[in-house]
Amino acid sequence: MPHDTSTNYGVAAGDEKVQLDGTKTILLVGVGGQGTILAGQLLAMVAADAGLDVKVSEVHGMSQRGGSVSTIVRVGEKVESMVADPGCADIVVAFELVEALRAQHFLREDGSLFVNDEQITPVPVNIGAFRMPDNVSGRLAAIGASIIDAGGIARAVGSPRSTNVVLVGALSTALPFGVAEWEDAIRRRVPPKTVEANLQAFARGREAAQG
Repeated sequence: MPHDTSTNYGVAAGDEKVQLDGTKTILLVGVGGQGTILAGQLLAMVAADAGLDVKVSEVHGMSQRGGSVSTIVRVGEKVESMVADPGCADIVVAFELVEALRAQHFLREDGSLFVNDEQITPVPVNIGAFRMPDNVSGRLAAIGASIIDAGGIARAVGSPRSTNVVLVGALSTALPFGVAEWEDAIRRRVPPKTVEANLQAFARGREAAQG
């Protein structure tokens, strides 16, 4: 049964607030082990440091068996609730292609969709109970998704586990926080020996999203 945990990061007292047009809803989706939770934590840290109210809700399915995992982050001057209905997400970041297809209905009409160009075959497909959908990348591209080879970028900077930080770099292009603030959060959150590789992964993710 999915496990839901919610966190209120609050407002960083004394900091000058970044101005947002209302409350922003960011949905991160993937499968267990892909680092969606860390990505959500980095976003929450940056937003809280910018003086915004931040709330995070994490839903864990059978994550240790490759099940779906999602993180909802809502940021604004005052976040009243954690509601994330279909058509309400300003940004969706998908760590896997099929998860992007499953989550597309949460994206508002003019929202941003960033997708890792990786497809993971779930257990039901492996045992023949279900079949994978056809032409996933093409269907996502048709709705304006920015499809990024995050895994390839992470390997290129020497840190295969930094795929999630590559996607955080892509996400950062759709939000009004400075690069230095994102880099500071990365330095504080990731293991010290991986800081430089993760900073490179973040920068390359931004570049990929900006074309």
